[in-house]
Amino acid sequence: MLQYLIILLDDTSVSYCHYENTKTERRLISLDDLKTGIFFAMKQNLMIQFVYPDYELPEEYGQVIQSIDNHKIAPCSILSDETNVCVTCEWEKLPQEADTFSKEFVWVLRISKNNLFSNYEKLSLRIKAIKRLNLVITDVDTFREEDFSIYKKVLSHFQTVLKEQYSQDLYPQFNLLSDRILLDSMNNCNAGVENITLAPNGRFYICPAFYQENEMDSVGNLTIGPDITNRVLYRLDHAPLCRICDAYQCKRCVWLSRKTTLEVNTPSHEQCVVAHLERNAGRELLLELQQSENRFSGKSIEEIDYLDPFDIRKRERE
Repeated sequence: MLQYLIILLDDTSVSYCHYENTKTERRLISLDDLKTGIFFAMKQNLMIQFVYPDYELPEEYGQVIQSIDNHKIAPCSILSDETNVCVTCEWEKLPQEADTFSKEFVWVLRISKNNLFSNYEKLSLRIKAIKRLNLVITDVDTFREEDFSIYKKVLSHFQTVLKEQYSQDLYPQFNLLSDRILLDSMNNCNAGVENITLAPNGRFYICPAFYQENEMDSVGNLTIGPDITNRVLYRLDHAPLCRICDAYQCKRCVWLSRKTTLEVNTPSHEQCVVAHLERNAGRELLLELQQSENRFSGKSIEEIDYLDPFDIRKRERE
């Protein structure tokens, strides 16, 4: 059942996930489509998430946006006290010191694997200044075996940083590690199931990535509403690998799955291994916190001997 409507306010609206927004020419959603989209959300009882470009919108748009409760996703270049999620592609732009203003937001850092591998120690110093950091690796599909080993080392470093923060009664949330400790079930993106995207052209898409990749890939418009072919394929219970998985922090990106495996319900090997390295690092952090800080005493994460759930399927066939 749909719960959220994501509205891209402009073709140049910031990307907050794996996809790259390569559009450079501004195309603001029409005021009529914006109003109709808001009315659609009201009828369907959906929470709206507005995704902003890096320029100030006309005053009349601000008035319409403020007519309904919403969450604002914006690039850090237009950061304001109305922002809920602040997105940057440069780790240097994350706050260096904790302050009330910076702690009001969820920060999203989109970063390549090589940039992360080169700067993770410097980046870790910024975690203490942030209430929540969601780190998105933009090129997960390019991971190779040697990258997995480096990523494991990176996660181990972040474990130490978070453990130190917890020992000082500071509790920053970091999606790669703390989410798996706190979650009891899958917390995926659920594009096409719990959320749908309205693009500046007035048409619906599974998520912003589908629009940015191909405008012809729409799933309805404001007249007929969303009309998703084979909608069940986007559901967790129709994902043969993901439904048996307990890497609850994984976003199970259906766009990335389609890009790498040609199936929206089948993730790539790279996506699975990265998620399980995070899952296992979260488990190690949990054990350390239970032993040294006596925290999360009621939580447990099972030890596993695989990094890709597909390995389980292969064993079952042998």
